[in-house]
Amino acid sequence: MTTTTHTTGYERRLKMVQDVLTDRTELAGEAARDLAVRVLSALDHIPERVR
Repeated sequence: MTTTTHTTGYERRLKMVQDVLTDRTELAGEAARDLAVRVLSALDHIPERVR
């Protein structure tokens, strides 16, 4: 049996930010993920034309 998992655009963006935080800081695991969620939330509140 093959299991297919669907990854949303948000989950891919979250993983990308989390990976950068893990690579560039001393954060790891849950701390990096928590900060990644906050970073994406902040970015999502910037109007599209300003980004």
